[in-house]
Amino acid sequence: MHNKLSNKTIVIKLGGSLFDSKDTTIEDIISLQKKGYPIVVIHGGANLVNKWLEKQAIAPRFHNGERVTGKDELDMVTAVIGGLINKEIVAAVTARGGRAVGISCVDGALVEAKIRSKEMGYVGNPVKVNHEVLTAILGAGFVPVISPISLNSIEKNAEDPLLLNVNGDTIAGEIAASIEAEKLIFLTDVNGIRDNEGNYMPRLSFSEAKDLIDSGVARGGMIPKIKACLRALENPLAKCAIIDGNRQNALLKEIEEGATGTLIYNP
Repeated sequence: MHNKLSNKTIVIKLGGSLFDSKDTTIEDIISLQKKGYPIVVIHGGANLVNKWLEKQAIAPRFHNGERVTGKDELDMVTAVIGGLINKEIVAAVTARGGRAVGISCVDGALVEAKIRSKEMGYVGNPVKVNHEVLTAILGAGFVPVISPISLNSIEKNAEDPLLLNVNGDTIAGEIAASIEAEKLIFLTDVNGIRDNEGNYMPRLSFSEAKDLIDSGVARGGMIPKIKACLRALENPLAKCAIIDGNRQNALLKEIEEGATGTLIYNP
């Protein structure tokens, strides 16, 4: 099913460390919504999950920047990211006069995933996006606010849980590709992508961005972001930006003026 809203939809990935009293992201989202932009928001929340795990005396474990997810971790990720953070974002948008609906990637079978590897536990790779639920929410005039908890439905064993922890950056790329979004924007706590010398790179073509991964210049959490951009850029008209979400009105400026961080584009 093709999403008739898709050609100008903007997919926004919120970094988990962005929400504080000075942050203008929520205001920017509402402002864009009122101007008629179809907006899809995807969020993470790793830092808060770590705090809740530590309260339960569970030490967070990571491998290549991603959380190793046993059953206890899966429960906590679902509760904190799928519940607490998701509803706080929806409440913040609503309290300031916006219109938002909070869902996870389980709702409407938005993202069907499969277990990646035994070593990572219940971490999933997205296999299929069913975006009817997004089309419905956008069509009704709401911003979908999406947590990356996904449905374990591909090659699932009987004893495996129904939910999987999927990287939010990866989800953002898959959803942007599925609905052929015009732009995918990552709000992070850095000013964009740096080269080996530490200089910021304002513009990268698809092949230049891919080279950063292949050559090992891109590291840690930047890798899934660049991969997600490359996925979104399979739509030839799409653009992708990685920007500093802590700047005043960063999101609004990126959409209305551009050139606030690193832009990745199809030449």
